[in-house]
Amino acid sequence: MRERTRLADQVERVRKLERELADHRELAQMAEEEGDSSSLDDIAAQLAEMKELAAKAELEALLSGEADGSDAYLEVNAGAGGTESTDWANMLLRMYTRWASAHGMEVELIEETAGEQVGVKSATIRVSGQNAYGWLKTEAGVHRLVRISPFDAAAKRHTSFASIWVYPVVDDRIEIEINPADVRTDTYRSSGAGGQHVNKTDSAVRLTHNPTGIVVACQTQRSQHQNREQAWKMLRARLYERELQMREAAAQAVEDQKTDIGWGHQIRSYVLQPYQMVKDLRTQVETSDTQGVLDGDLDAFMGASLAQRVGATRDPEPA
Repeated sequence: MRERTRLADQVERVRKLERELADHRELAQMAEEEGDSSSLDDIAAQLAEMKELAAKAELEALLSGEADGSDAYLEVNAGAGGTESTDWANMLLRMYTRWASAHGMEVELIEETAGEQVGVKSATIRVSGQNAYGWLKTEAGVHRLVRISPFDAAAKRHTSFASIWVYPVVDDRIEIEINPADVRTDTYRSSGAGGQHVNKTDSAVRLTHNPTGIVVACQTQRSQHQNREQAWKMLRARLYERELQMREAAAQAVEDQKTDIGWGHQIRSYVLQPYQMVKDLRTQVETSDTQGVLDGDLDAFMGASLAQRVGATRDPEPA
């Protein structure tokens, strides 16, 4: 029923655009015959808004994967670059949090390991909203930052790396069989915010799935039982996402990129000095609005990557 409702909403949006386009054509013809330039300007502005809505509907139509409509877990891991990379990982965490908020999605922090000086070594968030996984899945890979380091007294330019990993939240009704003997459970003392309780008891839980090497952790809940339950949900989600990847050959390249968070594996470069440019190395989409991107303006990159992934083609813009 959820799938039927989603498809019905998409169809209705397209039909509404078609009706409005037909109405605007008639109004434009009448205004032109009457020489009403003011009405023509208003119609042109409304058509421009409709064009944006049509482009968004076109992209959403590409979200037809088995898990695209699911919520998503997003992991950030600092890579090569030391203090620079942990700060960069924190910047990416902020970027995706802002993107989700701008699209009316909810963000929940699941796990966070602080950097030695600043930022985070790793963090996991859950993004809940319509097509969260469908939009975010193409962001998986290594992200490269070039800037003048604020931690370098000599003000030299530094390059740092961090990886993003995205996998869908599994519907509770989907059965994922896991042999408990294949899973190692470790408990440890939580770090970071949470008060005295979270720091004084071994409430954090880490699960390691031995056959695949998948590791998940949760430390945000007060009790070990709650953290264990959340960690098992995350493990089932990871195994489900792994199965989806095995079916989809194109997604396998993304997993391969996770093996080395450094040179030669990045999907996108963010250059802040000596010039400002964010460029996706897969689609060649680029922008000089680096601050806008870091504040969560990622739709152009996501849309191009999604279109490329499903093999979609677009006609060139009219001159």
